Amino acid sequence: MKAKDFTLSDQDGRKHSLSDYSGKWVILYFYPKDDTPGCTKEACAFRDSFHELQKMGVQILGVSKDSTASHKKFAEKYHLNFPILSDEGKEVIKAYKSWGKKKFMGKEFEGTIRNTYLIDPKGEVVKFYEKVSPLTHASEIASDIKNIQR
Repeated sequence: MKAKDFTLSDQDGRKHSLSDYSGKWVILYFYPKDDTPGCTKEACAFRDSFHELQKMGVQILGVSKDSTASHKKFAEKYHLNFPILSDEGKEVIKAYKSWGKKKFMGKEFEGTIRNTYLIDPKGEVVKFYEKVSPLTHASEIASDIKNIQR
């Protein structure tokens, strides 16, 4: 399946399009909210795996509906070394089937679902990750890329 192109602004107000990363592997991950426990663990795990993934030719892109100002605080607080993109209108989140019903503390509501897409250098989605574990997700993807590249 071909990944859908998009253009969103990052924590510094710079625009990023998926097509900018043609020829690279892309980890496109969707997360619910800046500076919450699970989202922080996941972002920090990607931060800590950044150099290993970069050596494999991988670009990390995080996406949530939070504002660029919120992203800037989050990125600075945790020294994130990759773009986190703001999708306040939820168009990209919905296009990538990462918006839907969730439950928390017995209440049902709509929100961003923690999903990740692994996109190959040709722009094809090669793996879709659902219900990921924020602590082990980055290493799981690194392992998958190594296996695919063999």
